[in-house]
Amino acid sequence: MIGAPVRRQGPTEGETLMDLSRPGRRSWSLPDLDVPPTEVPTEFALEDVPGLPEVSELDLVRHYTRLSQLNYGVDTGVYPLGSCTMKYNPKVAEVTAALPGFQRLHPLQPDHTAQGALELLWVLEQALCEITGMARATLQPPAGACGEETGLLIMRAHHTKRGNPRRKVVIPDSAHGTNPASVRLAGYETVHVPSDARGMVDVSELEKLVDEDVAGLMLTNPNTLGLFEEEIEETARIVHGVGGLLYYDGANLNAILGRCRPGDMGFDIVHINTHKTFATPHGGGGPGAGPVGVTDELARFLPSPMIERDAGSGTFRLEHDRPDSIGRVHGFNGNFAVLVRAYTYVFLHGADGLKALAERAVLNANYLATLVQGTFPPAFEDGRPMHEFVVTAEPLKQRTGVRVMDVAKRLIDLGYHPSTVYFPLIVEEAMMIEPTETETRETLDGFAAALLQAAKEAGSDPELLHQAPVSTPVRRLDEVRAARQLKLHW
Repeated sequence: MIGAPVRRQGPTEGETLMDLSRPGRRSWSLPDLDVPPTEVPTEFALEDVPGLPEVSELDLVRHYTRLSQLNYGVDTGVYPLGSCTMKYNPKVAEVTAALPGFQRLHPLQPDHTAQGALELLWVLEQALCEITGMARATLQPPAGACGEETGLLIMRAHHTKRGNPRRKVVIPDSAHGTNPASVRLAGYETVHVPSDARGMVDVSELEKLVDEDVAGLMLTNPNTLGLFEEEIEETARIVHGVGGLLYYDGANLNAILGRCRPGDMGFDIVHINTHKTFATPHGGGGPGAGPVGVTDELARFLPSPMIERDAGSGTFRLEHDRPDSIGRVHGFNGNFAVLVRAYTYVFLHGADGLKALAERAVLNANYLATLVQGTFPPAFEDGRPMHEFVVTAEPLKQRTGVRVMDVAKRLIDLGYHPSTVYFPLIVEEAMMIEPTETETRETLDGFAAALLQAAKEAGSDPELLHQAPVSTPVRRLDEVRAARQLKLHW
């Protein structure tokens, strides 16, 4: 009939694979049986038909392809998540990680049959030490949080060896949430030092807090607000003055690559999130890497085994005989394929390239912050941001009743992944944004325009933002309930 609605071919929005099931259809085929058939033993036989969907191969492929197209990923758009850096992962690193000599390597192979892999890890360790100003490093930790725990256990081993394990670790009030969790996991008590009016560690308050029961201070520089800790040398003097250690959370190392090094600032322990610094994959429960570097004094406590190079033959080996080591923190040599990707990224850029990417990350963040500052003012006006920045939507909330969560949800409708919101906790209606060095000016202009459009709509149609997102397969979820009732219902 002319004018009749045309039904889209394939499944409609929200249909499950079971909805497509039709008796007798199948998406698989098996070769003819070439052995005599036998009956399934009674004890292994199913009493009921499992109820699996019966679909054609074409329906199966289209169903999962459609689902994949609903996903938002770093290959489809910008992830402006402040603190939780999401960089584009270059495809050349995927190629190197898939080379047969790496991909097919067995972790239990004898050292003499894995010289290429061991050399790669050894050279990567040297590079990371050069980048951070450390003496030695372990590549075992499979993620940043494990790197934190490893560093804190090294801190504990150091103090225990000196006859006083100590009880407390100081962290800023703006610290990453993993910091206090790692401190507790390592057996320490957390002590919070407040930020001053500039958004940096209040050095005068720090001096009051530290004593000979403080094992160390966990800090990142630039800090979690994206601001460079200008008094870092004084901070190091205070902590070292009571025999404590300075721990560098490497979340923001990508802002200072080639410009300065944590070791030169006075840090004793550094962990590196390779996904934040060197663009390796992470998230979704998949593999990661969180190498930890230390000063020469602390090297003996690093996890075993360590990769060593024999001076005479030039061959590489895994050294297990390390009596002061804290032991293993992960099986084998960490997540090797992720480390291959990190190696590729480091040596693809070289020293000049790493410095350039840090400069580009800072430039992008400052450019984007300037575009939106009239509507979303900076949380701390005195400091210039580095690779990320924190703004507040508190004025927008006071004027329109629209909260930063509403703005974040509206960005989804406008085609962008939201930034981090409500973090750091010390900023009201916080929006934390990190464009990374990989995004173009056009992308930054588009994201800023979406932010400003959402703010304009908040004044003219606040209900639209309260209901957002309105264009997604799933509307706004009850996130408070989801956080309190961690159950999946099928």
